[in-house]
Amino acid sequence: MSRFDTLSISLIEFKITMLQPKPLPKTFPAFLWHFIKPKAGSFLILTIAMLGWSVQESVYPYFIKLIIDKIANSPADKSLIFSTLSTTLIAGVALWLLIEIGFRTYDFLSARVYPRFQAEVRTALFEYATLHSHQFFSDNFAGSIGSKISRMSDAIANVIIVLLTIFFPVVFAFFISTFILFQSKPLFAYIMFGWFILHLSITYFFTRRCALYSSNHSAAVTTLNGKIIDAFSNIMNVRLFSHRRHEMRYLSHYQSEEIKRAYRLLHYNAVMKCCLGIASQLFVFTMIGFGIYSWREDWITIGELTLVLSSLNLIGLAWYMGMHLIKVYEDVGTCKEALTIVQKTHDIVDIPQAKPIHITKGEIVFDNVTFNYTRNRNIFKDKTVTLRAGEKVGLVGFSGSGKTTFVNLILRYFDVESGRILIDGQDIKTVTQDSLREQIALIPQDTTLFHRNLMENIRYGKLTASDAEVIEASKKAHCHEFIEYMEHGYETLVGERGIKLSGGQRQRIAIARAIVKNAPILILDEATSSLDSITEKYIQDSLKHLMDKRTTVVIAHRLSTLSGMDRILVFQNGQIIEDGTHKALLAKGGHYAQLWNMQAGGFLPDTPED
Repeated sequence: MSRFDTLSISLIEFKITMLQPKPLPKTFPAFLWHFIKPKAGSFLILTIAMLGWSVQESVYPYFIKLIIDKIANSPADKSLIFSTLSTTLIAGVALWLLIEIGFRTYDFLSARVYPRFQAEVRTALFEYATLHSHQFFSDNFAGSIGSKISRMSDAIANVIIVLLTIFFPVVFAFFISTFILFQSKPLFAYIMFGWFILHLSITYFFTRRCALYSSNHSAAVTTLNGKIIDAFSNIMNVRLFSHRRHEMRYLSHYQSEEIKRAYRLLHYNAVMKCCLGIASQLFVFTMIGFGIYSWREDWITIGELTLVLSSLNLIGLAWYMGMHLIKVYEDVGTCKEALTIVQKTHDIVDIPQAKPIHITKGEIVFDNVTFNYTRNRNIFKDKTVTLRAGEKVGLVGFSGSGKTTFVNLILRYFDVESGRILIDGQDIKTVTQDSLREQIALIPQDTTLFHRNLMENIRYGKLTASDAEVIEASKKAHCHEFIEYMEHGYETLVGERGIKLSGGQRQRIAIARAIVKNAPILILDEATSSLDSITEKYIQDSLKHLMDKRTTVVIAHRLSTLSGMDRILVFQNGQIIEDGTHKALLAKGGHYAQLWNMQAGGFLPDTPED
């Protein structure tokens, strides 16, 4: 087995272990440590390996000092110079070889550690985000959420890389250089120590504000990206209404805000660099001037002067560290902005020790259910209704009357304020959300598909389904015919959200997916609204087979599709005002009969005024 195969298997195992949700820290330091801790040994080795850079940069001036002093004090016979320098040269070669081994150790180990580290961060954030409520995804751009997760995995890795490869080595190099200078001339060590502390203080003072500005800029970038993705997702509307220039103007506001926040961040960084530059110039003039003066007064040797002047290379290292620390604070700002995904608690959660639901019959009971979207505005109040096992129930009413809310509560997209929803006697708040939704097949009005092939999209109903099962379901949903005519058949990619298919084709794919799922409870939300009359007839026959012996809830504006229901519930302002069969409700001459007479072209208008 190749190393690549071994890595692939380990990644699969990694994905499986990540399926169990784990709590995530809300603050950046705790979040960072949460992912570093399991790999603390590896990161410690990486840190030690990169400290060789510190030794190289700090010991090199001392190495030059030794050579110059020995050359200055060597015998007149220059042929003996190598024997005089042999110990120093051998020690230098051994040290540089050890440093090189450390560098290569870092390279090979980081190739294993960082990709997995980023994958774990990315997967944990993705998992946490998927557990957010239906409302969360209604309130946030999908592109913005994805952008936060993607940028977080890169930014948090960059923070660690800078700390391990630049910050720690530079600080360590400073202490080594200061120690070496102190052994030779303590006064120069004090000057260096004072400058370095000043440099760090200025950097720290400014970068604290940089973190805030960076976080604000990151939020502006995320919003801008979300708006751009939203425009591309609706590119057909942009073209249909010839509003390309309008979209440019619309985006310009968010682009201007991004530019303003970027300017504030970069301008503040420029001010910081000015202050650091002044401090560095003072350090250079002091070290050079006082160093030459000391040599002139015979306070130091020419080798020690070389050591003093060579120690100025710390300026370059400190600047290099400072510039990367600015980037670190920008990355920290990005990470903090991404952590808003985690800081937002889950609205819908499984109770501790929640168990999978077991549905054998499919009876659904609303027991004194009260629910509202906004405070003091109840959609449902003390609603009690029972959908018997295997019963086919139609939901009718104008838009906003509560039909979709009724269905969403069964799916537990929202939690009720009071009361209970029971399925086969089990309160859905006491069972796992995944097991609940596994037992319900939903065919929505607006079907969206993954940008994957047709076989994968249909098999999404049951991932273990065979190709034969998928094809059989496609035939029952009357989509096998058009799939066969496609260039790549079931391997055809459908485009983002299924844009390559017509509305009717997407709806038939959704029906095939529900057939594959084979769940005991079926919900149809205008499942045939995008179909032509001929195809709808075929699909209605398939749906009759699918609804057989299943508890079925059907939302429809085409009232004729409900004539075969066992019961029809008529909604108005969140209340069920009528309940009965199609014939009984027509004979009653009430609200349902009024709706039936208001139909235009077979469809119910959205509002009474339509």
